[in-house]
Amino acid sequence: MIKNIIFDLGGVLLDIDFNLSNQAFSKLGVSDFKQYVSQHYADDLFERFETGAISVPDFYDEFRKKTKLELSNTDIENAWNSMLLHFSKERMERLEELGKRFNIYLFSNTNEIHVKYFTELCREEIGKELSSYFIKTWYSNEVGFRKPYVASFKRLLSLENLSPDETLFIDDTVGNIEGAELADLKTIHLSPPKTLMDLKL
Repeated sequence: MIKNIIFDLGGVLLDIDFNLSNQAFSKLGVSDFKQYVSQHYADDLFERFETGAISVPDFYDEFRKKTKLELSNTDIENAWNSMLLHFSKERMERLEELGKRFNIYLFSNTNEIHVKYFTELCREEIGKELSSYFIKTWYSNEVGFRKPYVASFKRLLSLENLSPDETLFIDDTVGNIEGAELADLKTIHLSPPKTLMDLKL
């Protein structure tokens, strides 16, 4: 019996396209951006940034050192945010309905730059605070741990006092699904073209 659902954000509730950031950075002269971060991988800099281990100014400075390019903070911010597209009103209404039947949480690998952008985007497109849909939002940069590590899932379950056999995790990235399964969570790998609207919950 499922009582709790933990949702991923990007690719599940928020449309994203990593290729758009790849293209934007390529135009800035960063031709190999995929070696730093992708849907399935984050190098040391991005992993530290997504666990809140470094500040936004330090992230900008370290990224410039890595790329050996004199990029402005705004250039980096805009290219990095370009992958974040839109919230679907239909999916958010579905999420709201699920919140009446389940305890729902959000667990997202993210960073301070993206959090600022997508929280404002949700206000603009949906007219509600993203956090209002959930009992709690777990952003990796704020809590200091991220997917796909088994210890991260176990820590979230412990802190929220959730039983894994009563908890469903939904994500579009297979590595995160594998980590959740090793933590004994029930899982749904929501791979395109399937969306939240296709799930029978």
